[in-house]
Amino acid sequence: MTARVDHAVTSGTFSLDGQTFDVDNNVWVVGDDAECVVVDAPHDVAAILRAVGDRRVVAILATHAHDDHVRVAPELSRATGAPVLLHPADRVLWDLVHPDLPPGGELADGQTLPVAGTTLHVLHTPGHSPGACSFHAPTLGMVFTGDTLFAGGPGATGRSYSDFGTIVESIRGRLLTLPPETVVHTGHGDSTTIGAEAPHLPRWLARGH
Repeated sequence: MTARVDHAVTSGTFSLDGQTFDVDNNVWVVGDDAECVVVDAPHDVAAILRAVGDRRVVAILATHAHDDHVRVAPELSRATGAPVLLHPADRVLWDLVHPDLPPGGELADGQTLPVAGTTLHVLHTPGHSPGACSFHAPTLGMVFTGDTLFAGGPGATGRSYSDFGTIVESIRGRLLTLPPETVVHTGHGDSTTIGAEAPHLPRWLARGH
């Protein structure tokens, strides 16, 4: 059975630095009919479990630890028995959401995560947050970028623990080097491709955000 990607959108809020915003978040489920991984666990456990179905969840992968990406991660972990994996540099943000409950394991740059006959490669892509990670699936021709790269440019860097120069270097050095036909599945909004976004790097640099 060839690995496939299932998708759900859940709605809720994002809060940081004393402000709260309504957001819609993408949830990506990568696997086959037997097993899968879940990329991000934002707002609604029931919606995620519907996308998972009766498959075994190998891991819950956090692209980063802003509350709108990990709010229901512990609940999803309890429901599935799968560990929540997070880059340790984002623990400071995780602890704002779940101060008494650590994640179940760590992500590291270069780590490989096998699932359903394919492999996800962990790319540490900081900038939106210190421990932001993207997950590249070469055999599927796609990368899951969380809030690092969107259709239209880099993720926001105007809040605590973020940095524009860092996110640009992550995108330039880790993402735009992927094959241009690579599909970019993002944390919010529409998917895009590396080839569609790469020509706009100079414009992003000029606008400075």
